[in-house]
Amino acid sequence: MAPSFDNESSLFNFVVRDGNGVKGIVDSGISKVPQAYIQPPAEQINKNNATKCEIPPIDLSKLDGPEHDQVVNQIVRAAETLGFFQVINHGVPIELLESLKQTAHNFFALPAERKAVYRKEVSPSPLVKYGTSFVPEKERALEWKDYISMAYTNDDEAIQQWPVECRDDALQYLKTSHEMVRKLLEALLGNLGVELDDSKIDALGGKKMVNMNFYPTCPNPELTVGVGRHSDIGTLTILLQDGIGGLYVKVPKDTNTEKKGEWIEIPPIPGALVINIGDMFQVLSNGRYKSAEHRVRTTSTKSRVSVPIFVSPQATQKIAPLSQVVEKDGVARYREFVFSDYMNSFFGNAHDGKKSLEFAKANSA
Repeated sequence: MAPSFDNESSLFNFVVRDGNGVKGIVDSGISKVPQAYIQPPAEQINKNNATKCEIPPIDLSKLDGPEHDQVVNQIVRAAETLGFFQVINHGVPIELLESLKQTAHNFFALPAERKAVYRKEVSPSPLVKYGTSFVPEKERALEWKDYISMAYTNDDEAIQQWPVECRDDALQYLKTSHEMVRKLLEALLGNLGVELDDSKIDALGGKKMVNMNFYPTCPNPELTVGVGRHSDIGTLTILLQDGIGGLYVKVPKDTNTEKKGEWIEIPPIPGALVINIGDMFQVLSNGRYKSAEHRVRTTSTKSRVSVPIFVSPQATQKIAPLSQVVEKDGVARYREFVFSDYMNSFFGNAHDGKKSLEFAKANSA
């Protein structure tokens, strides 16, 4: 018989403090979503209302070949419109991607007490955090998601401090994606008139983090969300999604397409990785590249996993629109700030679309 949570406090303790996560609620045998997870009607996702994104994946193996310029144009066009695109022949072994999905399932199948070791308040490592939802104490409705987050400093610390159950695959994923990230940065910066060198790589992508996300089956998926509306904070996100689907992206209103303002689904493509532009690239490009507002639907049929790599500037890095772009545009749409200040603003609030970018806007923008 499923436990009854007398009030939201007992539910919160069971899920957050005791490390059971949303998976623990589902495993307890609930037949309906607890009130704390029911989203306001405006935030609920009707999967029948969304169209699927039909843009074909970009073949990265054609970079540096006869079709190099066409591929760069595809990358740039995607960054300027949707802020999301999928890539194939990206250099990350397909067997590793398959293994990562199973590794994620295996980690979240561990007993609650094993995962609870890594809760933010008690984690033995500042690099590792296990949690649920986004900012549970700030949210009007909780998100139907558990996650483990692993920050990268160097190989030795990752091997010593990341959870042994997932560290090897996660570290391999990070390392084998390095060349792809470099090529994407090169293409996107080159289009802005900036040459990529080691100092730029460190400034734009010196901080990396691998997350494993787990979206348990949900008895009332139409009432919940796996992740609420938001854009990612960093420069680029590389995302492995499994075959279940449920990732939705909002077409920006300031793009010249017929679907502007609509939500479209990014369907899983076997062997592909999803790339999305983060807030920092929108700032650096002075608004030319669009950080993608996205969200995740839950499902009643099968638990879903995804594995993102977040590529961000170092916390101490100063961020401002690139001078080459401001010169062409004649105005800086964003002010200069330190990335850690942006992070504090972002993680101090619940998800709310692209509201986080208001922190960076220039007074005249």
